[in-house]
Amino acid sequence: MVLPTPFTLRVADDALADLKSRLARTRWPDEPPLEPWASGTSVGYLRGLVEYWKDGLEWREQERALNRFRQFTVMLPHPGAPLAGEGMASSGIDLHFIHEPGIGPSPMPLLLSHGWPGSVFEFLKIIPMLTDPASHGGDPRDAFTVIAPSLPGYGLSFKPGQQRFGVEEIADTFAHLMSDVLGYPRFAVQGGDWGAFIASRLGYKYADRVAGIHINLLAVRRDPKMLANPSPKEQAFRGALEHFLKEETGYQWIQGTKPQTLAFALSDSPVGLAAWLVEKFRSWTDCDGNPENALTRDEMLADISLYWFTGAIGSSFWPYYARMHRPWPIPEGATVDVPMGYAEFPREILRPPRSVAERMYTDIRRWTRMQKGGHFAALEQPAALAYEIREFFRPLRST
Repeated sequence: MVLPTPFTLRVADDALADLKSRLARTRWPDEPPLEPWASGTSVGYLRGLVEYWKDGLEWREQERALNRFRQFTVMLPHPGAPLAGEGMASSGIDLHFIHEPGIGPSPMPLLLSHGWPGSVFEFLKIIPMLTDPASHGGDPRDAFTVIAPSLPGYGLSFKPGQQRFGVEEIADTFAHLMSDVLGYPRFAVQGGDWGAFIASRLGYKYADRVAGIHINLLAVRRDPKMLANPSPKEQAFRGALEHFLKEETGYQWIQGTKPQTLAFALSDSPVGLAAWLVEKFRSWTDCDGNPENALTRDEMLADISLYWFTGAIGSSFWPYYARMHRPWPIPEGATVDVPMGYAEFPREILRPPRSVAERMYTDIRRWTRMQKGGHFAALEQPAALAYEIREFFRPLRST
């Protein structure tokens, strides 16, 4: 068994200088004769953000914020490859993860999974609320030991030339990390975006190891035809789904069909990368049209910078490519039978009604309509999400 190696993030000085140089030499497009943001990222907004990125962002502060947590890397095989032996390095992945111990009488191991276009930077505010609830107005008996990996192919879990991972392979890798590497025979799982799909896949395939899953995005199929004879709530959801499929899935089609073509542009232009990601920070947050009403510039740029410095944007597209060329991660007719909790944030991308969720999740224990927040819940509303996670898992700690 390969043991985890302690990790500290430090980007080379020449990489920082190269970024500033590229930002200074940006070739800008014009703003189309429409309302800003109507056809994509606003040129005016991005100019201001890029100027701050070049002259205002203190990257070393972002590194220090991440390095406050215990981090590791460990070489793991790509699912289906041998656990050891010749060819391990080429067929496996050097997986990066935070492993922060809980402070309480019996912390519960919690696997925390981000999605796209996120990273472990999403979790910097919420991790202390989960590991040390007593210091944040909670009960120490609700403490978690948090394991937060960078998804394979994302950020610090990426190296050029490595094999690609879809949701199925990511779930298998995380199950291997939790049980075989870290020694947790039973653990909790939480996630949003792809993290919610990973949590659902783990609950489906590894029910003997997963105590329960808490998600803030429902991994149900997105096909309007599945809603025959819909109820009024289902009819409203079908309308929202049809609008989303028509107006908001351009990124999914290019990332899911020709990801390598897009990777050239976003790997070469930091401003192109920022434009691609910041549009999602605006569209998917509870921000009333200004992303900085939900996220700070530093929070957005820490995430964007990590994609830039690691060169991982192309490989981060792979779950979309796998999703479009494979069956749904939960097989047709199958169900997720472990206990499930759901936090429904009002500005989430899609919010299926409970009747739709119940077709796939058979043991819904908690369903909470949140007051404020969107897709990046751990960044936007960390205290509210931490509360929901603690409340959901409390009765599952002894099972």
